[in-house]
Amino acid sequence: MTEGTFNARHAASSRSTVPRFLLAMRVVVTLQAVALLVQSITAGLLLGSPDGRMLHGLTALAVVFTTAVQLLVAILVWRPGGGSPRFLANSAFMLVLSMAEAALGEAHAPGLHVPLGVLLFGWSVILLLRVWSGGRA
Repeated sequence: MTEGTFNARHAASSRSTVPRFLLAMRVVVTLQAVALLVQSITAGLLLGSPDGRMLHGLTALAVVFTTAVQLLVAILVWRPGGGSPRFLANSAFMLVLSMAEAALGEAHAPGLHVPLGVLLFGWSVILLLRVWSGGRA
């Protein structure tokens, strides 16, 4: 094999490299966005349904769980997968926010709980767009 052939193959493979575990990251980020959407729906149920508080609490657990899984997958995308560490930073930020959101909900602090919920949902949509648009964090 000549040097030119090797360089051409290497250049072609480096352009099309997709981080390992990116599909898993896309699935988890999508699930997280769906969990946050359902969380906002159950927040509306708090106003008129006796089961609204229980459903809102259960979906809060789902949000924190999916965000923790997202952080683990982000580590896999970054370290062994060769992807950007920005997924890791975004996922850690989301986990801290979702845990704060759950704590504020338990403390019955709607003045902080509601705006933080809106921020979480907006951030999840941004992350969803980024993860599905070629893997940039």
